[in-house]
Amino acid sequence: MLRCPLGARARPRHLVKQSSSQSDRFPPLPESSTMDHLEHCELLQGEVERFAALVDTAPPSLAVPSCPGWTVEDLGRHLGTVHRWAEHLVRVQAAARIPSSEMGLDEGPVDGEWLRRGGTDLLRTLRAADPDVAMWAWGSDQHVRFWSRRQLHETLVHRLDLELARGLQPLVPGYVAADTIDEFLSNLAAAAYFSPKVVLLRGNGESIAFRASDTGQAWTVALRPDRFDVGAGEQPAAATLSGPAAALSLVLYRRTLLAASGLEVEGRRDLIDFWIENSALE
Repeated sequence: MLRCPLGARARPRHLVKQSSSQSDRFPPLPESSTMDHLEHCELLQGEVERFAALVDTAPPSLAVPSCPGWTVEDLGRHLGTVHRWAEHLVRVQAAARIPSSEMGLDEGPVDGEWLRRGGTDLLRTLRAADPDVAMWAWGSDQHVRFWSRRQLHETLVHRLDLELARGLQPLVPGYVAADTIDEFLSNLAAAAYFSPKVVLLRGNGESIAFRASDTGQAWTVALRPDRFDVGAGEQPAAATLSGPAAALSLVLYRRTLLAASGLEVEGRRDLIDFWIENSALE
């Protein structure tokens, strides 16, 4: 799972579910609005190599500011372990969560070769699997295809972490960044069991719209007294955050500050700040 800016926490094995009143819900988001399982795998292959190359050329002790308290070596260990954990889950088509501590995973040493080896195994298993087979996933889509999409964006965001740590300008194609946002919003409610502040995303019907100006895609969240809903497309909203998809994804993942992002805020800035403060994956 993605390491958030606020630090890792113990993760119980159950999921926190939101209440199920349907009268005022948005239609559910599709599993992926733009790409399929094999396309996610193809993009993941490139992100594994980019991440491994960055680890190969960065000092292991270099701090990663967007993951406070972590170094390049810590982040590499985290991602390499997540790849191996996900590979095992897909290979056995796990019906329930299996802790990584029970898998006997290869623990390194952490370097580019170790990362490439884990990524290669993950990709081989994903490509060989039927994406429509049902299995456990921590997010909303309980199928193999969840893992190709999730691992793409897990790896991409952590590649951005390393680039930011080295003072590089992160580059992400707009259509990929838009899928990053879509995947994040699709799974955020289910992340409450390991990101406890997500349960604070409540309100009295206030809506926030997120608009990717370069791809034409948009999403609207509505804060309810007992949950939040996410819908595709732009609905009337009390606040709107807009700009290129890559910049928007970096702010929503709390990798860059809103004030330094160049994104445009319309309406209630306090609602956008409230969302960003409580929606980070931990």
